[in-house]
Amino acid sequence: MGVEPENTLRSFVAAQQAGLDLIELDLHLSKDGALVVMHDAEVDRTTDGSGPIAEKTLAELRALDAGRGERVPVFEEVLEAVRTPLQAEIKDVAAARALAEVMRAQDLTARVEVSSFDDAAVAEIARQVPGVRTALIASRYGTDVVDRAVAVGAATVCLDIRRLTLEVVEHARASGLRIIGWVVNTQEHLRLVRALELDGATTDFPEIKRTGRFTA
Repeated sequence: MGVEPENTLRSFVAAQQAGLDLIELDLHLSKDGALVVMHDAEVDRTTDGSGPIAEKTLAELRALDAGRGERVPVFEEVLEAVRTPLQAEIKDVAAARALAEVMRAQDLTARVEVSSFDDAAVAEIARQVPGVRTALIASRYGTDVVDRAVAVGAATVCLDIRRLTLEVVEHARASGLRIIGWVVNTQEHLRLVRALELDGATTDFPEIKRTGRFTA
């Protein structure tokens, strides 16, 4: 999020207060199996620490400063902090299985959509949580991304707006898929979202919601 430290409770509360339709977050597994909220696989960019998340316990991660004194949150904290629907991005099959446990235990199928760049992770969460809404994310792709999404049962494709073409959009529409563009932070990209009649867009800046439907 462009106005608060990313993937912190502070940023999620700000997104909710801005009235966004959906809040996107990223999940990784700590060394001891906790679902922690952070974009990168390493803590270096967004905290005062260094090293891979997978090599740190939850206690070690919680001791880091994630910006403005914020701690690295766990998924359950976000669920308690905001009521806005969530899109949880998972990185691999192991994270899919851990998230599935939480979703089943708390009956989160209606509230949480799950996305991933990893086809196998999308297929796994769908297998583990019947009825879950899923999205396949891609940054380098052609029309094949649509076929991949259909193969793993995803209802949505989340695609890098800089590579999106009318051909891909038409193929997705013909296959019954929703299309979300990311990251839409400029008026130029916003005009493209409208021209292609996408179903939504992901942005780092909540104020842009005044001109469309967005997630943050």
